[in-house]
Order: sequence, then C-alpha cells, then structure tokens
Amino acid sequence: MLIDLLPVVAFVVAFMMYDIMVATAVVMVATVLVTLWGWWRHGTVQKMHLISMGLILVLGGATLYFADERFVKAKPSVLYIVMALAFFGSRWTEKTLTERMYKAIADDIPRAVLGRINSSWVVFFLLLSGLNAAVAMNYDTATWVKFKLFGLMGLTLIFVLAQAVYLARWTRVETDRDEEQNES
Repeated sequence: MLIDLLPVVAFVVAFMMYDIMVATAVVMVATVLVTLWGWWRHGTVQKMHLISMGLILVLGGATLYFADERFVKAKPSVLYIVMALAFFGSRWTEKTLTERMYKAIADDIPRAVLGRINSSWVVFFLLLSGLNAAVAMNYDTATWVKFKLFGLMGLTLIFVLAQAVYLARWTRVETDRDEEQNES
C-alpha cells in the first residue's frame, strides 16, 4: 500500500523543489513505474490503478501540452467520480465493491449493512470530488498541493477508520481462549 503513495510523495517533493509542471511530469513517470512494478510483482494490475494511471497520463499530458495546471488539478475529482460510479454501479452486480473489499469479514456482516457502507463510499467519493474542485478553483496551487496530500488523504484515513469502528460490532476476533473452547 505504501508503494501506491510514492507518486503522490514524488509529486509533492517535485512541486516543492520546482513547480507544478515538473511535478506533473514526475507524477506521470512515477505512476507508470509503480504500475509496472505492481504488474511485475503480482502479475496483474488492479483496474483502479490502470484508471488512475490513464487519468494522470491524459490530464497530466494536457497540463504539460497546454501549460495549464487546471488539468492536473482536475485529476483527483475525475478519479473520485469514477470511483463513486464504480461503487454505485456495483449495487447491480453479484457482490458490491464493499463486499469484495471486506471479503474476509463479509460473511459476518448483514448484507443491508454492507449496502449502507457501499452507499457511504459513493457519497464520500462525491464529497471528495467536490472538495478537491473547490480547493483547486478557489486557492493557489501550493494550497491545493497541501490539501491533496494532507486533506484528501487525511479525510480518507478518517473515513476508513470510522468504517472499521462501525463494522467492529459485527466482527468477532477469536482469541486463543476462544479457540481452546472450540476445540474442546
């Protein structure tokens, strides 16, 4: 998971050292390298990684070609909308994205609860998309870069932790004592 953060960190460092155009080129290269590394290591690439890479290459390329930072600033919003649509659309599949994400504990959680969690991801991603757009349009680039790193990631971390606390009531962690009782 930490390897997935490398393009963002490389983007921020390049921005701090140079400017948004250099940072955009750096994040494009870093994203391709991380995606290739994942493919080499696991023999496959997750769809979301491919979508994210495609977006950064297209919008980053437009940023560099037109010398207009609005394209790279739009990338998180577009990605969050795609993710919201994916979670929303998964409602009509055999298993929602939430059920797939939490497959290790999904059997312990009522399907209605997993449906609410799935819907909460849709709302969360739409909220992040709007927040990114608002910061990108109303603040300078340095503020947007800080918000992208700390605000968006921080909100995501808080959201995931809140879900973990919410889901804890339906999961049961077996202790050694529980296993001993089950064996007797």
